[in-house]
Amino acid sequence: MIVFPAIDIRDGKCVRLIQGRADQQTIYFEDPVEVALLWQSQGATYLHVIDLDGAFGQSQKNRKVIADIVKQCKIPIQVGGGVRSLEDAKELLDIGVDRVIVGTAAIKNPKLLEQMLSLYREKVVVSLDCLNGFIQVEGWTDGSIINALEFAQTLKKKGVETIVYTDISKDGMLEGPNFEQLSQIQESGLNVIASGGISTINDVIKVKNMGIYGVIVGKALYEKRINLKELMEVVC
Repeated sequence: MIVFPAIDIRDGKCVRLIQGRADQQTIYFEDPVEVALLWQSQGATYLHVIDLDGAFGQSQKNRKVIADIVKQCKIPIQVGGGVRSLEDAKELLDIGVDRVIVGTAAIKNPKLLEQMLSLYREKVVVSLDCLNGFIQVEGWTDGSIINALEFAQTLKKKGVETIVYTDISKDGMLEGPNFEQLSQIQESGLNVIASGGISTINDVIKVKNMGIYGVIVGKALYEKRINLKELMEVVC
């Protein structure tokens, strides 16, 4: 299983939000490059970077910071937040990002997703941000009536290989993941990266034992509830 330390960038700084709410923000590092190198030094093999400004409609605001992370780190990086056009995907891949994460665009513009898949295939990851089993879009500010599992199964038919599954109600809460929802989404047959609620090493072990492809660890690292080096020794 791959452990993905999360780096959320807003206004050029490393922050965390609670349940995706823009008004519930904590700044942890002034320089996201610094924290990227820290996680790499502690054994991370892959980074999960989210451009929060991009998710909220300002897609170019943090591109330089992301480029600096890619340039200085030696491990692969997947990036999401505001990837809503072929140009967005191309720009990120051209600066050396390993995979791009598509959220809103995958739901609202299926033709665009198909074009991305035809060009980049395994480099395209789809993010399913869910509440009570239904997908949310536009930086978690707009709900939908789309069933997550049904949509994931459709994505597999289109050629998607990997999804990030986030339970919004758990994100940033340090209350443990929604294991029931994770078990259900596994039925899609996709590579599932679990996101939201990881609070202890035991949470990660439980996710690993479910056969999940990957897990994102965010706030628990920043609040020092999980030591990344210890985690990597246990689960990888």
